[in-house]
Amino acid sequence: MPGSPYTDLDRPPLSAARLRRALTAPHGPWARLELRAETGSTNADVAEAARSGEPEGLVVVAERQTAGRGRRDRVWQSPARAGIATSVLLRPGEAVAERGWKAVPAAGYGWLPLLAGVALVEAVARLAELDAALKWPNDLLIGDAKCAGILAEAVPGPTPEQPPAIVLGIGLNVTLRADELPANPTGLPATSLQLAGAVATDRDPLLRALLRSVADWYDRWRCAGGDAVGSGLREAYVAACATVGRSVRVLLPGGQEVTGTATGVDADGRLLVDTPAGPRTLAAGDVLHLR
Repeated sequence: MPGSPYTDLDRPPLSAARLRRALTAPHGPWARLELRAETGSTNADVAEAARSGEPEGLVVVAERQTAGRGRRDRVWQSPARAGIATSVLLRPGEAVAERGWKAVPAAGYGWLPLLAGVALVEAVARLAELDAALKWPNDLLIGDAKCAGILAEAVPGPTPEQPPAIVLGIGLNVTLRADELPANPTGLPATSLQLAGAVATDRDPLLRALLRSVADWYDRWRCAGGDAVGSGLREAYVAACATVGRSVRVLLPGGQEVTGTATGVDADGRLLVDTPAGPRTLAAGDVLHLR
């Protein structure tokens, strides 16, 4: 049937009812899940909900994004049902007494995209049985090719005194074919789970595993008051990070470049780089792995 989501058997549609039963309260950690056949950007949708006062725990999933964005406003989109495009709403600045969560200072929010990266590595390893790694700060690599990206955005509260909400977006290439892969402006090739030889490419269990892992790490991090070291998050991130120990060139937001050896990630999630001019601590930048 023309237009049917079942015309491509490699790309069956997700079921909102099944996902809600598996992931939302009282059976799961998320408060509300919305599945959309098509949207411009799941991050934009969740940001709009945050500005309207939506509480923490909203999940928006799209079968197709037409204006998905990565860092530096790069386009992230794929054919319908060929990937996972999801964004979640977090409010780490609000205390939750019944869960033992104190408000996390805004200085700790930079760990949230790294937290999502750890969760993504876990889900891909468990379901797809692929060796994935992270390129600091927010790319999932399989081999030397990019398979997923993460974008965290702050949404200011209605008054300056109220902490911002955080929208955490994840885009994962699942069944994209070679002729459907996006071009990457930094020169990093792209891939998908299917092209990389995944043993499973069913998006339903992949999405469930991903969102459960995000929720688990978020709970650990919140219970530790946003302490990435005390929660084990920093250790898990460094263990999964292919950037650490590599020779790198880092393109900084202001147009400058730093070249050296990445030696670690500090307690604030910043990349530590030994350069010919001395050690540098970088909070943002595009990393190129050098051979």
